[in-house]
Amino acid sequence: MDMRSKARTLSGPVSDPAKLPRWNYDGSSTGQAAGEDSEVILYPQVIFRDPFRRGNHHLLVMCDAYTPAGDPIPTNKRHAAANIFGQIEAEEPLFGIEQEYTLLWKDSNRPLGWPLGGYPGPQGPYYCGIGADKAFGREIVDAHYNACLYAGVNISGINAEVMPGQWEFQIGPSPGISAADELWVARYILERITEMAGVVLSLDPKPIPGDWNGASAHTNFR
Repeated sequence: MDMRSKARTLSGPVSDPAKLPRWNYDGSSTGQAAGEDSEVILYPQVIFRDPFRRGNHHLLVMCDAYTPAGDPIPTNKRHAAANIFGQIEAEEPLFGIEQEYTLLWKDSNRPLGWPLGGYPGPQGPYYCGIGADKAFGREIVDAHYNACLYAGVNISGINAEVMPGQWEFQIGPSPGISAADELWVARYILERITEMAGVVLSLDPKPIPGDWNGASAHTNFR
Protein backbone atom coordinates (compact mmCIF):
# COMPACT_ATOMS: atom_id res chain seq x y z
CA MET A 1 0.00 0.00 0.00
CA ASP A 2 1.60 3.23 -1.15
CA MET A 3 -0.97 6.01 -0.88
CA ARG A 4 0.07 9.62 -1.31
CA SER A 5 -1.66 12.99 -1.16
CA LYS A 6 -1.38 16.62 -2.15
CA ALA A 7 -3.40 19.66 -1.11
CA ARG A 8 -4.48 22.68 -3.13
CA THR A 9 -6.66 25.77 -2.81
CA LEU A 10 -9.52 26.54 -5.24
CA SER A 11 -11.27 29.84 -5.86
CA GLY A 12 -14.72 28.60 -4.82
CA PRO A 13 -16.78 25.63 -3.59
CA VAL A 14 -17.19 22.54 -5.77
CA SER A 15 -19.56 19.60 -5.22
CA ASP A 16 -19.09 17.67 -8.48
CA PRO A 17 -15.77 15.86 -9.11
CA ALA A 18 -16.20 16.47 -12.85
CA LYS A 19 -15.92 20.20 -12.15
CA LEU A 20 -12.67 19.88 -10.21
CA PRO A 21 -9.50 20.74 -12.14
CA ARG A 22 -7.04 18.00 -13.00
CA TRP A 23 -3.66 18.19 -11.38
CA ASN A 24 -0.25 16.59 -11.79
CA TYR A 25 2.72 15.12 -9.98
CA ASP A 26 6.23 13.88 -10.77
CA GLY A 27 5.90 10.17 -11.51
CA SER A 28 9.67 9.65 -11.54
CA SER A 29 9.65 10.37 -7.80
CA THR A 30 7.12 7.59 -7.14
CA GLY A 31 8.50 4.92 -9.51
CA GLN A 32 5.58 5.39 -11.91
CA ALA A 33 7.29 7.20 -14.79
CA ALA A 34 10.71 7.68 -16.35
CA GLY A 35 12.73 10.78 -15.51
CA GLU A 36 12.71 12.05 -19.09
CA ASP A 37 8.89 11.90 -19.27
CA SER A 38 7.73 12.08 -15.65
CA GLU A 39 4.44 13.97 -15.80
CA VAL A 40 1.45 12.08 -14.34
CA ILE A 41 -2.03 13.61 -14.42
CA LEU A 42 -4.54 13.24 -11.57
CA TYR A 43 -8.20 12.85 -12.54
CA PRO A 44 -10.61 13.63 -9.66
CA GLN A 45 -13.11 10.78 -9.29
CA VAL A 46 -14.93 10.95 -5.94
CA ILE A 47 -15.48 13.67 -3.35
CA PHE A 48 -15.70 13.13 0.42
CA ARG A 49 -15.76 15.59 3.30
CA ASP A 50 -12.29 16.20 4.73
CA PRO A 51 -12.29 14.87 8.32
CA PHE A 52 -8.93 16.47 9.08
CA ARG A 53 -9.39 20.10 8.04
CA ARG A 54 -13.19 19.99 8.36
CA GLY A 55 -15.44 22.91 7.44
CA ASN A 56 -18.09 23.24 4.74
CA HIS A 57 -15.63 23.73 1.88
CA HIS A 58 -12.83 21.32 2.77
CA LEU A 59 -12.87 18.27 0.54
CA LEU A 60 -11.10 14.94 0.39
CA VAL A 61 -10.84 13.93 -3.27
CA MET A 62 -9.87 10.49 -4.51
CA CYS A 63 -8.11 10.59 -7.89
CA ASP A 64 -6.65 8.10 -10.33
CA ALA A 65 -3.61 8.66 -12.52
CA TYR A 66 -3.04 9.02 -16.29
CA THR A 67 -0.35 9.93 -18.79
CA PRO A 68 -0.52 13.39 -20.40
CA ALA A 69 -2.03 11.63 -23.46
CA GLY A 70 -4.93 10.39 -21.35
CA ASP A 71 -3.95 6.73 -20.96
CA PRO A 72 -4.20 5.15 -17.49
CA ILE A 73 -0.75 4.48 -16.10
CA PRO A 74 0.03 0.78 -15.36
CA THR A 75 -0.66 1.11 -11.62
CA ASN A 76 -4.11 2.63 -12.26
CA LYS A 77 -6.32 -0.42 -11.73
CA ARG A 78 -9.40 1.69 -11.03
CA HIS A 79 -9.85 2.71 -14.66
CA ALA A 80 -10.49 -0.86 -15.91
CA ALA A 81 -12.63 -1.69 -12.87
CA ALA A 82 -14.83 1.37 -13.40
CA ASN A 83 -15.35 0.40 -17.06
CA ILE A 84 -16.44 -3.11 -16.07
CA PHE A 85 -18.80 -1.94 -13.34
CA GLY A 86 -20.23 0.65 -15.71
CA GLN A 87 -21.31 -2.14 -18.06
CA ILE A 88 -23.21 -4.04 -15.33
CA GLU A 89 -24.53 -1.10 -13.34
CA ALA A 90 -28.15 -2.14 -13.97
CA GLU A 91 -27.49 -5.45 -12.17
CA GLU A 92 -26.72 -3.50 -8.97
CA PRO A 93 -23.83 -5.63 -7.66
CA LEU A 94 -23.33 -5.00 -3.93
CA PHE A 95 -20.11 -5.60 -2.01
CA GLY A 96 -19.35 -5.68 1.68
CA ILE A 97 -15.64 -5.66 2.53
CA GLU A 98 -14.11 -6.64 5.87
CA GLN A 99 -10.67 -5.03 6.11
CA GLU A 100 -8.40 -6.49 8.79
CA TYR A 101 -5.24 -4.61 9.75
CA THR A 102 -2.51 -4.53 12.39
CA LEU A 103 -1.22 -1.56 14.37
CA LEU A 104 2.57 -1.62 14.86
CA TRP A 105 4.90 0.40 17.05
CA LYS A 106 7.06 2.51 14.73
CA ASP A 107 10.43 1.73 16.36
CA SER A 108 10.08 -1.98 17.13
CA ASN A 109 7.69 -3.03 14.33
CA ARG A 110 5.84 -5.09 16.94
CA PRO A 111 2.04 -5.01 17.27
CA LEU A 112 0.51 -2.83 19.93
CA GLY A 113 0.07 -4.80 23.16
CA TRP A 114 3.02 -7.11 22.51
CA PRO A 115 5.80 -7.07 25.13
CA LEU A 116 9.21 -6.11 23.75
CA GLY A 117 11.19 -9.27 23.03
CA GLY A 118 8.33 -11.54 24.03
CA TYR A 119 4.83 -12.65 23.16
CA PRO A 120 1.39 -11.91 24.55
CA GLY A 121 -0.90 -14.53 26.02
CA PRO A 122 -2.54 -17.04 23.65
CA GLN A 123 -5.24 -15.89 21.24
CA GLY A 124 -8.78 -16.16 22.50
CA PRO A 125 -9.67 -13.20 24.74
CA TYR A 126 -8.71 -10.49 22.22
CA TYR A 127 -11.41 -10.98 19.54
CA CYS A 128 -14.06 -8.28 20.15
CA GLY A 129 -12.43 -7.94 23.58
CA ILE A 130 -12.47 -5.01 25.97
CA GLY A 131 -10.06 -4.04 28.70
CA ALA A 132 -6.52 -2.68 28.89
CA ASP A 133 -5.07 -6.21 28.77
CA LYS A 134 -7.06 -7.26 25.70
CA ALA A 135 -7.77 -4.26 23.43
CA PHE A 136 -4.81 -2.21 22.19
CA GLY A 137 -5.19 0.95 20.09
CA ARG A 138 -8.92 1.56 20.55
CA GLU A 139 -8.41 5.34 20.51
CA ILE A 140 -7.01 5.07 16.98
CA VAL A 141 -9.79 2.72 15.88
CA ASP A 142 -12.58 4.94 17.22
CA ALA A 143 -10.98 8.06 15.72
CA HIS A 144 -10.91 6.30 12.36
CA TYR A 145 -14.55 5.22 12.70
CA ASN A 146 -15.68 8.77 13.51
CA ALA A 147 -13.55 10.28 10.72
CA CYS A 148 -15.02 7.90 8.12
CA LEU A 149 -18.57 8.71 9.26
CA TYR A 150 -17.80 12.43 9.00
CA ALA A 151 -16.27 11.99 5.54
CA GLY A 152 -19.34 10.17 4.22
CA VAL A 153 -17.63 6.79 3.82
CA ASN A 154 -20.12 3.93 4.09
CA ILE A 155 -18.39 2.28 7.04
CA SER A 156 -20.70 -0.19 8.72
CA GLY A 157 -18.73 -1.34 11.75
CA ILE A 158 -15.48 -2.09 13.59
CA ASN A 159 -14.19 -4.78 15.94
CA ALA A 160 -11.03 -6.01 17.61
CA GLU A 161 -9.60 -9.06 15.86
CA VAL A 162 -8.12 -12.38 17.00
CA MET A 163 -4.47 -11.29 17.37
CA PRO A 164 -3.68 -8.56 19.90
CA GLY A 165 -3.00 -5.27 18.11
CA GLN A 166 -5.18 -6.35 15.18
CA TRP A 167 -8.50 -4.75 14.23
CA GLU A 168 -11.10 -4.75 11.46
CA PHE A 169 -13.46 -2.28 9.83
CA GLN A 170 -16.29 -3.07 7.44
CA ILE A 171 -17.27 -1.15 4.29
CA GLY A 172 -20.67 -1.42 2.62
CA PRO A 173 -22.82 -2.88 1.39
CA SER A 174 -21.93 -0.53 -1.45
CA PRO A 175 -22.54 -0.82 -5.21
CA GLY A 176 -19.85 -1.59 -7.77
CA ILE A 177 -16.88 0.74 -7.94
CA SER A 178 -18.16 2.71 -4.93
CA ALA A 179 -17.21 -0.15 -2.61
CA ALA A 180 -13.60 -0.02 -3.82
CA ASP A 181 -13.48 3.79 -3.66
CA GLU A 182 -14.80 3.80 -0.10
CA LEU A 183 -12.36 1.08 0.94
CA TRP A 184 -9.36 3.01 -0.37
CA VAL A 185 -10.50 6.28 1.19
CA ALA A 186 -11.07 4.47 4.50
CA ARG A 187 -7.55 3.05 4.27
CA TYR A 188 -6.19 6.53 3.54
CA ILE A 189 -8.01 8.04 6.52
CA LEU A 190 -6.75 5.24 8.76
CA GLU A 191 -3.13 5.74 7.73
CA ARG A 192 -3.42 9.49 8.30
CA ILE A 193 -4.74 8.85 11.81
CA THR A 194 -2.03 6.31 12.64
CA GLU A 195 0.51 8.85 11.34
CA MET A 196 -0.74 11.37 13.90
CA ALA A 197 -0.56 8.73 16.64
CA GLY A 198 3.00 7.74 15.73
CA VAL A 199 1.86 4.20 14.94
CA VAL A 200 2.38 2.22 11.72
CA LEU A 201 -0.57 0.74 9.81
CA SER A 202 0.07 -2.71 8.33
CA LEU A 203 -2.15 -4.52 5.83
CA ASP A 204 0.38 -7.36 5.62
CA PRO A 205 -1.59 -10.63 5.47
CA LYS A 206 0.87 -12.25 7.90
CA PRO A 207 2.63 -9.52 9.90
CA ILE A 208 3.73 -11.97 12.61
CA PRO A 209 5.03 -15.40 11.51
CA GLY A 210 3.83 -18.50 13.27
CA ASP A 211 0.45 -19.54 14.60
CA TRP A 212 -0.95 -16.02 14.86
CA ASN A 213 -4.07 -14.76 13.13
CA GLY A 214 -3.48 -13.31 9.65
CA ALA A 215 -5.09 -10.21 8.17
CA SER A 216 -7.06 -9.93 4.94
CA ALA A 217 -9.87 -8.08 3.18
CA HIS A 218 -12.78 -10.51 3.01
CA THR A 219 -15.28 -9.64 0.28
CA ASN A 220 -19.00 -10.40 0.49
CA PHE A 221 -21.06 -10.19 -2.71
CA ARG A 222 -24.73 -10.02 -3.51
